[in-house]
Amino acid sequence: MSDNKFLSERVALVTGGGRGIGRAVSKAIAAAGATVAINYRRDEIAAQSTKDEILADGGTAEIFHASVDRVEECEALVHQISSDLGAITILVNNAGIASRGLSVAETPSREVFQLMGTHVISAHTLCRLIVPEMRKMASGDIIMMSCATALNPLANGAPYTMAKVALENLAYSLAKEEREHGIKVNVVAPGLVDTEMGRRLMRARAGVINIRELDDVSPYGHVCQPEEVANLVMFLLSPQNTYMTGERLAYDGGGTVDNDWY
Repeated sequence: MSDNKFLSERVALVTGGGRGIGRAVSKAIAAAGATVAINYRRDEIAAQSTKDEILADGGTAEIFHASVDRVEECEALVHQISSDLGAITILVNNAGIASRGLSVAETPSREVFQLMGTHVISAHTLCRLIVPEMRKMASGDIIMMSCATALNPLANGAPYTMAKVALENLAYSLAKEEREHGIKVNVVAPGLVDTEMGRRLMRARAGVINIRELDDVSPYGHVCQPEEVANLVMFLLSPQNTYMTGERLAYDGGGTVDNDWY
């Protein structure tokens, strides 16, 4: 096995794997030799496009529909992937949605439940379903995709940051529980990233139509790209990571330069 195929013979599930950070992570994992299960909820075209790009590059991937906030759909998803591709030994809990930017006083309870379901209940359910089989394998890795604002929340975004804090705490508990089984669990917490969600955020918060207009006031002269976040994920999955679990890795360029929009 060549050094750049260090994930050969492993199966990875990336939730929300067809777009944005999920797409970049799916492609990077496939390039390292893993078979990637790309989960999507609504955008089948994006998921299929990501799969097609992976296949064109010589990788292996399949797409799987599921609304991961629904327990029964998670159960069907894990069963189908295991039947079609084999036991899942890499889980990237990346699926997410944004809150609507309302104050706590204006936010209906259904929005809070929706955000918690998509970010947290889904991750807990998938871990519950996947970890027992992962324990039987030579190695296992779980990545929780959080956000920089989880530890420094802004106004008018409580449901989103609440969900991300809960997701991070799930990771910390799980890391302690599964260390003895050789499973590593870590959190990646990006800042603003050039994705559809990031672009919508900047339109709503700052009236910025083209997110790349923020390059000059962003760390290191550019808005973070999805592929950069994928690079960090790949380190966590790589043979170089022999000892890191239960950690939160911020990936925000050290914070904003002179702005308070994120």
